[in-house]
Amino acid sequence: MGLTAMFDVKEDVLIVRLSGELDHHEAELLREKWKDMMYTNSIKHVILNLESVTFMDSSGLGVVLGRYKEVLQLGGEMVVCSVTPPIERLFEMSGLFKIVRLEDNEEFALTTLGVAS
Repeated sequence: MGLTAMFDVKEDVLIVRLSGELDHHEAELLREKWKDMMYTNSIKHVILNLESVTFMDSSGLGVVLGRYKEVLQLGGEMVVCSVTPPIERLFEMSGLFKIVRLEDNEEFALTTLGVAS
């Protein structure tokens, strides 16, 4: 099926909306696009919307973790929202929710980061 990634910038927040399958075939391309977006805009925080992700493997988790570390170095926060039950389970099992905050939806995540949606 592949992966579609859409990026949106609101103030200092990069919103990453993914749909499809995030596996090792798609991970490297996503990593490059995501890094470009972070460094061509003055980004501090990231909201990762996973509402339409149907599959994610460990390489997908690696991309998320790598960008989390970059956001942390910028003094920002990564918020994940709109997670489907299988992806939520994957994040729980990997321990990612111990370091990344989960919110119900994008609008609420933006509000918690101080950006009006």
